[in-house]
Amino acid sequence: MKMRISAVQFELRDADSFAEFREQAVHYVRNASEYGAKFVLLPEFVTTPLLAIGDTTGRGQPIERLADYTEAYEQLFDGLAREYEMYVLAGTHVTRSESGGLRNTAYLFAPDGRRFTQDKLHITPSEREGWNVSAGESVNVFETEYGKIALLTCYDIEFPEIVRMVRAQGADVIFCPSCTDDRHGFYRVRYCCHARAVENQVYIVTTGAVGSLRRVDFMRANYGQAAVIAPNDIPFPPRGIVCEGEINADMLITADLDLSLLEEVRRAGSVTTWRDRRTDLYPDWN
Repeated sequence: MKMRISAVQFELRDADSFAEFREQAVHYVRNASEYGAKFVLLPEFVTTPLLAIGDTTGRGQPIERLADYTEAYEQLFDGLAREYEMYVLAGTHVTRSESGGLRNTAYLFAPDGRRFTQDKLHITPSEREGWNVSAGESVNVFETEYGKIALLTCYDIEFPEIVRMVRAQGADVIFCPSCTDDRHGFYRVRYCCHARAVENQVYIVTTGAVGSLRRVDFMRANYGQAAVIAPNDIPFPPRGIVCEGEINADMLITADLDLSLLEEVRRAGSVTTWRDRRTDLYPDWN
């Protein structure tokens, strides 16, 4: 089974209206469709440009205002997934939980109208202290016509246990939207993506926001790059990089993922890290 994916280095710009944000989102999804992609990944906090709408302070609207755009966000990307007949992994959006708190929620919109969400499970200090975002409570694996995938956001990829869990449930491709403001944060996420690909013999598709929001606190700087990462073994490129973008450029990348190669290396690779894990000592999940 092969699947063609695109990952967008989405350039954040202060928006004066939802229509401005919509125009930019449509551009990227349409661009991915022109390359024949069946999946397109956008970065974490992709809707934060909306916080500039109506701002008069130069610091952006309060973060909880993003939740007011949830219906419009869902309608936009649901429509794009249907129109272009692709799976749209529409980055993350700040939502309200049933208890009224804030969550950093990743979305997957399917071309048949299905909609899935995955709350970020590990919250960074800046999210928790600056924006009062709380952690999700469960991890999901999503069934697509191309196989099972998982959606783990930024800091989540730095925790090996959660990736073990989704691989044990059958995920072959992990999509990792991220948002990092400097090189330290970027490389933490990037190096962990490589480690998780080696440990679990999976593909990791990651991307980050680029550009800056001059009217939104905590989003004034971004350092990002999209990459498709594979296990480091003979069927794949030696550095484990199928493709990658230019750092901090407004662009997207596209690649074909051959899922049969994952089965090949799990069965008879130079190392068989997935098969050789010691579940008698460390179970995949409780």
